[in-house]
Amino acid sequence: MRSHPHTYALIRENGAVRRCLSCGTTENMKRRRYCSLECRQKLRHNLNIRTGLLQALQTRYATFYFTDTHIALDILRYGSSELLSFIFPRSNGKKPVEDFSRMLNLLGNAWWAEVHRTKKRYLATRHILTKASQIEGDINSVRPLEVREPARMARSMTHLKLKQKDLYSPNLQQIIKRAFRRQAKQHHPDQGGNPSLFRKLREAYEQLIRWSEKPTFTTRRGFPDKWFYEGGLDRWTQPAPLRRLRKTD
Repeated sequence: MRSHPHTYALIRENGAVRRCLSCGTTENMKRRRYCSLECRQKLRHNLNIRTGLLQALQTRYATFYFTDTHIALDILRYGSSELLSFIFPRSNGKKPVEDFSRMLNLLGNAWWAEVHRTKKRYLATRHILTKASQIEGDINSVRPLEVREPARMARSMTHLKLKQKDLYSPNLQQIIKRAFRRQAKQHHPDQGGNPSLFRKLREAYEQLIRWSEKPTFTTRRGFPDKWFYEGGLDRWTQPAPLRRLRKTD
């Protein structure tokens, strides 16, 4: 049994990303999370077309992450509190997506070979699980965190130059009104401002005031530094910044 790592090579101690969360490159990353949209989409596509084995293993949650030397697939099965991890070495010159595909192909081929040998799928599943290491520690390493964010407010917030944290203030309506007044002084048509822009400011103000009276939120689940799989949806979710977190029930 091994201890689960608490830090990952992809994330700095201060939370700033230093490597692409899809391919691991450090070139021209600055504070970006991915080197390109295509790189992120390629890894997500390859993760999503290889979920058959996770279904065969009755996976409730899984995470995928990588370091310079290894890739790791951690899983929590339905009806179990035991954490299991498949760890494979990285290949020289290969990207994580290629290493992941190779790992799933090897495990998947081994599963099918056992099905053909025993004629029993549950025995094939048991055989594959023996290839995983058991992890010591908290099941929340694969059980997702939730982030609740205000729904569809980004454009209005940009117009009024509000910050995300402002929407959680007990004085939100006063903050919205002050922000609108500041922008109106600059952009009101009577002051030589652009009428079209002022209309957008007014619409943003009205939308935010309505939202403050009856807030609605969207909920995302996942991790800031690992790709996350949910068995009920049979789908992988990319890492994303999680600003307001709470543990799932």
